Amino acid sequence: MALSPRQRRRWSRGAQYAVFVAVVVLVAVKADWAQLQNQFAQGDLAGQLFPDIITVALRNTVIYTLAGFVVGLALGVVIALMRLSSVGPYRWFATVYVELFRGLPAVIVFILIGVAIPLAFPTAVIPGGTMGKVALALGLVAAAYMAETIRAGIQAVPRGQVEAARSLGFSHAKAMRSIVIPQAFRIVIPPMANELVLLFKDSSLVLFFGVTIAERELTAFGRNLASESANSTPILVSGLCYLLLTIPLGFLARWLEARGARSR
Repeated sequence: MALSPRQRRRWSRGAQYAVFVAVVVLVAVKADWAQLQNQFAQGDLAGQLFPDIITVALRNTVIYTLAGFVVGLALGVVIALMRLSSVGPYRWFATVYVELFRGLPAVIVFILIGVAIPLAFPTAVIPGGTMGKVALALGLVAAAYMAETIRAGIQAVPRGQVEAARSLGFSHAKAMRSIVIPQAFRIVIPPMANELVLLFKDSSLVLFFGVTIAERELTAFGRNLASESANSTPILVSGLCYLLLTIPLGFLARWLEARGARSR
């Protein structure tokens, strides 16, 4: 007897659930939970991480991320406007910048700023010390992604609004500042929240700058203490602290996307 399409879909879903449950049970049975607990879940060691993991590591992670976001946003606006410029060299430079920094891994950018720039310009000093270097590295990478997001937001604003503003005597620059860019930012808020989540994770690359104890962020903090204790519990706790930041931001980004879709 042939199955109907509805019955086939039901059987297909049942088979997928069965495979999923079987994999979970197999992993649960085969895993050495005692070894995992010994290596990743030492309660006394986890307790020793507080309050420094919050007052130093988490705080530095937030500061580094926000600094990189501000630099990336400011530079991203400039690059986006250059991409839309009628001046050829501006467009070419912006295009090369976006393709270059979207193509390079963030770790390469951190190494270039931490090693290549001091070698090429021995007397050059990046203002702000470690904070300045982190903000610059994160900002350069973030700007390439933000520029494309902002450009898409600007192009999503109806051209009729610019033409109406020009007919009222607005210059092109004033129309962009007063009408287009504010609307574009409302459009791109959800993807910007996603970019902030990515920056939180990329801030872990600050360890390539050889930070001091007071400058450690979550990954450097957990890595150093894991090496001292020969146990991975500090790394696990650091990862959980990242989740305290990224999961709410992820929900916020999805909520903003849903709200924007409803408003349209």
